[in-house]
Amino acid sequence: MNDSSIQIVQQTSPHLRRRDSLTRMMVDVLIALAPVVIFDLVYFGLDAVRNILLSVAVMALCEFIYVLIKNRIPYDGEHHKFGEQLMHGLKAYDINNFLVPAISGIIFAMCIPAKTTNPTWAIYFIIIVGCVFGMVIGKLVFGGTGHNIFNPAVVGFIFTKECFGSFYDSWTQHNVVDVNTSGTFLGKGYLTSASPYSKFSLLDLFLGNTYGTMGEISKYCILIGLAYLLIRRTIDWRVVVSYLGTFCVLMLFAGIIVHVKTPEIGVFQFLGYQLLSGGVLFGATYMLTDPVTMPITRPSRIMYGMIAAVATVFIRLFVNGFNYVYEGVAFSILIANMFAPVLDYPKWSTNAYTWKNILAMALIGVVSIAIVLWALSAKVGLNEPVSSESSSSIGTTTSADGSTGPSEAIRLILDSKGILKL
Repeated sequence: MNDSSIQIVQQTSPHLRRRDSLTRMMVDVLIALAPVVIFDLVYFGLDAVRNILLSVAVMALCEFIYVLIKNRIPYDGEHHKFGEQLMHGLKAYDINNFLVPAISGIIFAMCIPAKTTNPTWAIYFIIIVGCVFGMVIGKLVFGGTGHNIFNPAVVGFIFTKECFGSFYDSWTQHNVVDVNTSGTFLGKGYLTSASPYSKFSLLDLFLGNTYGTMGEISKYCILIGLAYLLIRRTIDWRVVVSYLGTFCVLMLFAGIIVHVKTPEIGVFQFLGYQLLSGGVLFGATYMLTDPVTMPITRPSRIMYGMIAAVATVFIRLFVNGFNYVYEGVAFSILIANMFAPVLDYPKWSTNAYTWKNILAMALIGVVSIAIVLWALSAKVGLNEPVSSESSSSIGTTTSADGSTGPSEAIRLILDSKGILKL
């Protein structure tokens, strides 16, 4: 074969495996977002209209200005009027330059509260600052669409969350504002007390009869969008399954620990509340599956989803409540975005499943489970000193300082479930 016949084609993200255009992909995402948007328009009314339109307008404006600047007339020694520069830049502007930032704007609007209190105008400031920061720092500085390594909507949301976190303590439920909650079930105390579980039922969480941001409360609408994207093959099922699967497995083990500490909290009850609270489903459907920021190869996408799930679980269990961080989905997506280039490194990245990448997946799972069992046992107090009566009743021993270590805590869990008696 003649080497001169080989052609290397350079292409930016998203890397499409089908004969679809970027426009078609963006239209699919908009259609998938439609159920959530409609729910929010009915649920939140004019607040939802304001947030969505303002977010889309600001992000689209940032993209428009960037296109004009990037495609200005090169310096040729002559003076060109503003109108001439404008028309030259408009020639490079196409429908994708609107659709892509429009989707980012909608997703950003879904991540923030419907409104703020004290003062009420703060929501305008949050939206404008968050959208500008997300677009400029999260996307445009990298070169625009196809070059960014972070999801711009997530970048903008986290920036406003960390800078103006106090405004995120106001949550709306059918025009009723709750100022003194974390927004959802994921406030402090749900690991050691059964009272948070009585505020909303699992059905309430599924149907959206709860507090939260605009995008995270309508679970059945999100599932409709997820089904559409999977049927259309617009998103990769490997990312969704690996993320949700890893999340459920780790939370199942965490639920066992919590149940041993507080028997009133059921294992699957704990898992159900974790899955239906916060932005797990929304993030898995619309944010983690961003084709630009996720890896290219199939095994890398599985590990990508697993890394995001592990980060979500760790933040929820061990960072919960610090600096207004309660659920961790957005942070976990940024962490996974940072790992995407490493997972795609040509030296070890391959589209085939090899023993090396299978071993890497297994290590991620096993190590994460071990950390959850050990660290959560310490957090909820399973390694605190126990009385001699309770120690003898469960057939375990204490250490020299009178406390049960991690291994004894795990033994306590297995024994309480009757596993050691089989």
